[in-house]
Amino acid sequence: MGITFKGGIHPPENKHFTENKSLEKIDAPEVLYVPLSQHIGAPANPIVKKGDEVKMGQKIAEASGFISANIHSPVSGKVKSIEDIPHFLGSYSPAVVIENDGEDTPAEELEPHTDWENLPPEEFAKIAGEAGIVGMGGATFPTQVKLSPPKDKKIDTVILNGAECEPYLTADHRLMLEYPQHIIEGALMIKYALGAKRLIMAIENNKPDAIEIMRKTIGGDDIEVAELKTKYPQGAEKQLINALTGLEVPSGGLPFDVGCYVQNVGTAKAIRDAVIDGIPLVERVVTVSGLATENPGNFLVRIGTPISRLLEIVGTTTEVGKVIMGGPMMGIAQWTLQASVTKGTSGVLFFPAEQSKIGDETACILCANCVDICPARLLPTSIAHNAKYGKFNIADRLGANDCIECGSCAFICPANINLLQYIRWAKAEIKQMAKK
Repeated sequence: MGITFKGGIHPPENKHFTENKSLEKIDAPEVLYVPLSQHIGAPANPIVKKGDEVKMGQKIAEASGFISANIHSPVSGKVKSIEDIPHFLGSYSPAVVIENDGEDTPAEELEPHTDWENLPPEEFAKIAGEAGIVGMGGATFPTQVKLSPPKDKKIDTVILNGAECEPYLTADHRLMLEYPQHIIEGALMIKYALGAKRLIMAIENNKPDAIEIMRKTIGGDDIEVAELKTKYPQGAEKQLINALTGLEVPSGGLPFDVGCYVQNVGTAKAIRDAVIDGIPLVERVVTVSGLATENPGNFLVRIGTPISRLLEIVGTTTEVGKVIMGGPMMGIAQWTLQASVTKGTSGVLFFPAEQSKIGDETACILCANCVDICPARLLPTSIAHNAKYGKFNIADRLGANDCIECGSCAFICPANINLLQYIRWAKAEIKQMAKK
């Protein structure tokens, strides 16, 4: 059956479109649009200007605060401009626009450390920070911050997240099949840096080939491979911690409050590449799929590549009516194909026009389906109802801020009530109330 948590759903997986397709490296476009805000926290500050020549991997923007991240040029070429471009979150945001010279002349900014076992533990956070690494499962939290927990928070267990529970997405799956040694090396670096005793690699049981290859590759290393039940949102860190350890992260708390650290397999590989090869985060795996695509696949894509370029590569079988960056459950619908790939872009999905329509909302029938499946053990319909009528204080008392925004409640609702949007609204209003 596999290890799991209470609640959750099992939407159609639709991973068969790409799960057996090897990673394919695509050429960088002629012009790249590299957003200065592609991580949780403050946008990075540009340190280049129009007309500057840059090399691939050269730092072009610096972290502007404790929670921020460096950004590096994904190609060599010339800075065309620094201007506002369409951002995947639905607005305009500053970006460094780079004309690609096609040479990929590398910068020599990060120092490789092949003898990483001899590095001081605190050095890994510094290297991750210099390399601009963020959580690549979609959360995009700066890794240097995550690798520096408060000194009074002892980390006992590191969990490497290979669940990839979102439908359609297979980027992490292919990484585990094609770069298992790199992922394991990165995981061991994390364990060493944090002084943890236990390392668990968590993979859903719809990826038996990944489970098998990881167990074979681990060999004599002291790493557990946990087989998880295929269920959404199995990859959410609080649910993952509960499923694997039985511990429950307190309301408003973080994993380190229960001695745990969760990191995506892609992030582990990025850490390894930064430490051993001296390569900053300028490229990532993106699953490009969806029912409107002709040749879906898993691609190594440079940061700053426009979505329009990905659509050209996979082709279409019909008119595209909806584009989602990320998975269909927690991803964000795009308003333009001019938005570009960022460090957190695990997938880009294209759907036919007829699939972009949503049924009309009707009255709640009190079925309690949303309550039964809520992985955060909330009352989604009650929170949404109070938000709808402006009773945000009540929504707060009902635990709106504990919602992980997985969308399971909206998916299961027979009345087509957009529960997640109401809860997001409540969370935003509660945040404003707290500021006042």
